[in-house]
Amino acid sequence: MDELDQKIIEILKKDSRTSFVDIGKTIGLSEAAVRRRVHNLISQGIVTKFTIEVNSGQGASAITLIAASPQVPTQKMTDTLRKMRGVDVVYEITGQYDIAVILSAPTIAEINACIDDVRRIEGVANTNTLIILRTLR
Repeated sequence: MDELDQKIIEILKKDSRTSFVDIGKTIGLSEAAVRRRVHNLISQGIVTKFTIEVNSGQGASAITLIAASPQVPTQKMTDTLRKMRGVDVVYEITGQYDIAVILSAPTIAEINACIDDVRRIEGVANTNTLIILRTLR
């Protein structure tokens, strides 16, 4: 991955709908060259998906930190978490906690129900939840 690939990735991170023509104009490549580079980034597993974020201005979000019991493999827990309602992202992390989960739901009450579901997962030893007040990008 070179500097041009990194520029393409940065553009796509800001708006994954940016056309190859517009990316090419921005970084000085042809549409075909950008298309080929994006295809290569996908083939190499560097770019794994294109997605959208919905910001309705409503709802609630939280970060739940999870301490895992050593008797249950972390991978088993993350597989379960990824399938749960309200779970947007699952991170395996280092430090006092083993897993961080980003939750979102229409209301705080539904966030609380999601947290209760998380706590019922086999292997969850302890949780610490932080309600997100504001997101800055």
